[in-house]
Amino acid sequence: MLYLGADHAGFKLKEQIKKFLLSQKIKFQDLGNLKLDKNDDYPDFGFKIARAVAKDKSSKGILICGTSFGVCIVANKVKGIRAVSVSNIKAAKISRSHNDANVLCLSGWDLKLPMAQKVIRIWLNTKFSNQPRHKRRLAKIKKIEG
Repeated sequence: MLYLGADHAGFKLKEQIKKFLLSQKIKFQDLGNLKLDKNDDYPDFGFKIARAVAKDKSSKGILICGTSFGVCIVANKVKGIRAVSVSNIKAAKISRSHNDANVLCLSGWDLKLPMAQKVIRIWLNTKFSNQPRHKRRLAKIKKIEG
């Protein structure tokens, strides 16, 4: 499953991404916000999506806030989450192949839909490399998490 979440600053891009995912026949679940609320807070959605992804190890998440930084910080507080803030194709590919990222964080202020679509497509279709050096590094992250 692919879980989506955004605060008010990412709401418009999230709604556009939902249309894109539907056109690509990619199954997703929108965990909010389900309506534009200028007073909502990114930690609520960052935590909700991260918790859903951590619970379902085969899932991924996409989070959107103004800069992408806030939701990324929050998501990375959840054990088992490897959230990344991505704004280009190269970073999307490396975050999956090297870091096995499971939550993609996007900027609602800076990322336009065409680039968001490219980033999402690459990110969803890139597999973890399973190279020993990357596996070793992920094991170190797990050890740090406890």
